Amino acid sequence: MLVERKIKVVTEQHVIDKPSPVEAFPMREWSLKVFLLDEDGNERPADVFTKVVYNLHPTFDNPVQSFQKAPFTCKNEGWGEFEISIDCYTTEKTKLAPIIHDLNFQQDRYEQTHTVVFKNPSQNLQERLRETGPLPTDDDHRPKKKGIATKKSSQKYDYEKIAESLEKLEEEDLLRVIQIINENKGPDTYIRSDVEVDDLVKAGEFSIDLYTMPDGLTSKLWDHLSKKGLVG
Repeated sequence: MLVERKIKVVTEQHVIDKPSPVEAFPMREWSLKVFLLDEDGNERPADVFTKVVYNLHPTFDNPVQSFQKAPFTCKNEGWGEFEISIDCYTTEKTKLAPIIHDLNFQQDRYEQTHTVVFKNPSQNLQERLRETGPLPTDDDHRPKKKGIATKKSSQKYDYEKIAESLEKLEEEDLLRVIQIINENKGPDTYIRSDVEVDDLVKAGEFSIDLYTMPDGLTSKLWDHLSKKGLVG
């Protein structure tokens, strides 16, 4: 499952009375803050992130700066404009694609909005994301997905039988089913797990909404269960 949200980066800066190494460029104090926007565009704390890391210009004494508490304020002094790569983490090791932020001194305060994507968020993270808007798999969004609204009425396979069969599988067969799901799941396949991983074998306990599976995955899963004599 892919969940899109908008991140707002707020920049504030002003000239300070300190000598600058470059005569034509006065020293400035600047700060960056990160916020999450809800579905109505309102500013919300970006507490879906465990930490935010700012990768500054390499000429800084401490070019990689990490902050663990929203709004993840990064404050520094300098004279030059440059691009900052911002890494937003949802776990200790899981981060979103970098946000590239343009630090410039044209205005005392300005905002930049960036679209970010959360890939297969954990159940806990899903609950946090719901505070800023529905998820693609929520009931009020499902009809918008092509095919899902009518899938139950026009289904080729018996999803209840699939669900019952999955509960009967031994561990070895279950691992094979997980592998089939992992290799054939689509971007809209709703999988709930306690950890955020691409490989479902490593996810431990997880659940899948069978009605969000692409036809190719459903077909492969049905064929596998048929060979086991569990469906037919």
